[in-house]
Amino acid sequence: MNQDTRQQIRDNAQYLRNVRPLDPEELHEYVEDQPHPAVVKQVLREEAFDLGIVEQGDGTFVPAPEGRLSVDFDGVERFPDRYEQQVIDLLTEWGGLEWHSGDSGDELRERIRDIKERYLQGQAVEYDELTALGYAVYHLPDYYAVAKYVLADLAADGLLPSQLRVLDVGAGVGGPALALRDLLPDDALLDYHAVEPSAAADVLESLLEDSGQNVRWEIHRALAEEFDPSSPIGDNSGGGAGDGDSGSDDSTNEGYDLIIFGNVLSELDDAAATLYRYVEALADDGTLLALAPADRNTAIQLRQVEREVADGGPATVYGPAVRLWPHQSPDSESWSFDRKPDIEVPTMQQRLDDPAGGTGEFVNTDVQFAYSVLRTDGKRMHDVTPDRGIHAPMADAENYVTDRVNFLGVKLSHDLAEREGANPLYLLGDGSQKVDHFAVLTEASILNEDLRKADYGDLLSFENALVLWNDDEEAYNVVVDGETVVDRAR
Repeated sequence: MNQDTRQQIRDNAQYLRNVRPLDPEELHEYVEDQPHPAVVKQVLREEAFDLGIVEQGDGTFVPAPEGRLSVDFDGVERFPDRYEQQVIDLLTEWGGLEWHSGDSGDELRERIRDIKERYLQGQAVEYDELTALGYAVYHLPDYYAVAKYVLADLAADGLLPSQLRVLDVGAGVGGPALALRDLLPDDALLDYHAVEPSAAADVLESLLEDSGQNVRWEIHRALAEEFDPSSPIGDNSGGGAGDGDSGSDDSTNEGYDLIIFGNVLSELDDAAATLYRYVEALADDGTLLALAPADRNTAIQLRQVEREVADGGPATVYGPAVRLWPHQSPDSESWSFDRKPDIEVPTMQQRLDDPAGGTGEFVNTDVQFAYSVLRTDGKRMHDVTPDRGIHAPMADAENYVTDRVNFLGVKLSHDLAEREGANPLYLLGDGSQKVDHFAVLTEASILNEDLRKADYGDLLSFENALVLWNDDEEAYNVVVDGETVVDRAR
């Protein structure tokens, strides 16, 4: 199809979109060379995001909803069967019907062991077909669950538009991509771009092929450090087109509504410098989401990168580690992560685990993750500024050790008590802390029950809390006893 025909279809669609539903059977008559209606429909699908239209069940197109994205979400119980079957199909292509047993099963298990060991040692992983399949079996289900929880929260907070342009950096085998696609209602528009140079892109491409209507996607097979997020879409070398490669010459990049770095920061040579570049590619009201595994090294690294990018500009922290005090930034270690209910054991993991003795070595159902949400418009999850006349900043903790004080703090952990029967223990932060602060619940009461009931990331108000220094942990203990009142702050 020549560009003139495509432009005529676009022009007519733009003119008629607010008059009546766009019917390819009608629209083709308004084009000079009268292309087949199926050709018109394909062009409308490819140009849907730029035209702001969505396809309906009857094959016509209508204006896409505007405003903020609204999603229905009630947690993640299991990795969807359709995706698991697609992964199993890839495994079958690689190793046959009995991919999980015999030599192929041994080879795959050994590769997963190697991946896990290299990760623990902080060593680089070479991505080939077998490594990509290993990631798909072992990590894709929990990465999918993690992404879905966080993305649903972003939508609930009104941070994502109904017409959503996304850049997924280090997209891997597709956890965020699949979670996002499943969250979107039928009338939302998604323009999804993945940056993934490795063989994982082949798995991702296979999983995205059935994306259907109202989703345009493209995989850019380039390193995160080499990809230019500010260039017009389609101009980056190494890109591989998916369903949405329109072939039009006037593609522009007005900024991404959402940029995702999913479990990739630890693999970058200079994560902070890379994030700096990508933050500049956000739309004015866009969001950058960084995810990391919950283990100590990667979760702490996430906070360090967050501070380099946010506390010196160009971004600010939306959450969860909100800076409540103006012109203050934290220096604490802040091993902070969220935890959600485990998902069911995927069949493919069980098949791989059983021949190895069924010990659970190849089962990964934990949904634990660290995350950071950055923006450039100054918006915060908790738009609250403490009053020094009422609240004590954590930065000044050494001045009020052994005193009872009032302060505001974000709950940054679930119960960290390591033994049964120990006092519940929670990490806190107000964005000014120089060392870690832990709330210790020594005497539960109706006055302080919000400490236990609050979710990760909730803002809490503490009244009459006793602050002590803990030599063993080199941290401050905020003792919550019968004299302490804890409320969710609004």
